[in-house]
Amino acid sequence: MRRVLLPHHISDEAAPPGAVARHFSGLSMGTSWTVHLLENANSGRAGKVDLQQGLQQQLDLVVAQMSHWSEDSDLGRFNRAEPGSWHSLPAAFCEVLAFAMHVAHVSGGAYDPCAGALVNLWGFGSRQRYEQPGFQSPTPETVAFLLSQQGRRRLALDLPARRVRQPGGLLLDLSAVAKGYGVDRLARYLDSQGIRHYLLEVGGELRGAGSKPDGQPWWVMLEQVDGVADTMPQPPEMLLALHGLSVATSGDYRRFFQDGATRVSHTIDPRSGMPISNQLASVTVVHAECMAADAWSTALTVLGPEAGLALAEEQGLAARFLQRDGDGLRETLSSQMLAMLDE
Repeated sequence: MRRVLLPHHISDEAAPPGAVARHFSGLSMGTSWTVHLLENANSGRAGKVDLQQGLQQQLDLVVAQMSHWSEDSDLGRFNRAEPGSWHSLPAAFCEVLAFAMHVAHVSGGAYDPCAGALVNLWGFGSRQRYEQPGFQSPTPETVAFLLSQQGRRRLALDLPARRVRQPGGLLLDLSAVAKGYGVDRLARYLDSQGIRHYLLEVGGELRGAGSKPDGQPWWVMLEQVDGVADTMPQPPEMLLALHGLSVATSGDYRRFFQDGATRVSHTIDPRSGMPISNQLASVTVVHAECMAADAWSTALTVLGPEAGLALAEEQGLAARFLQRDGDGLRETLSSQMLAMLDE
């Protein structure tokens, strides 16, 4: 059995008559991206290459400003900056960091873009990664010491002046929001080109607008949990009409390593400094903006099934929680997600 999720608002703008379906793809942020779109055959555009370049440039900008893998990015330079120094931020970087800090505040620190040092400590950063020879999980004492250091490293963000202060040793990590923002940039670019019907995907984060040539919406399947035995029942599949919506999923099965009998998730709770162990297998968030879906899915995952659901209700988020429960997965939907079900 499949269930269907529908948007609350549906545009009556139909695909242009004789629209041409086009497909674009490339690489960015250590993953792949794809774009499916409909374009008026008489648009007068120079050609497919122009759109390919324009789309790639949107993601290249995100990497140049916000990559924690590149020392030459704006983020990389900030992370190495002298204590007490102020840094002007490009507009995109400032927009993303401001939203990330908002989610950090509302979630009580369950999501924190300033937790890059903790991510690195657990081997999920750009250096000394968990899959490299000689890596060992940090001791509780090491984690506690780093948390004590981070408590004294407060980020000062001056939004009107679009600048940020490096307190010394603070490492920003926007990986839980940058992909979603990249998807949003692709959407903005296509909108600026007069293209209103598209399906976008960057590393599993998606956003859709308009419809397909047959008038159907862009149907996508909500991500199921990988690595589950065939004998372990999962909730029925769920289809989403990605029409004016974005969707992102955070899951403990995506990146992890085994430390003896312990499964170490890549999702770190910035409050404790430890990988999550709340039995949540995944959290999916549906939102108008992919950046928001991306960040909130991470925050809700860290909070866990009860506190995460409470925050989703408080913020009016459409969220789906899949929790490991004995020999199966238990599903919980926020009221906003339940309201989207076509029953």
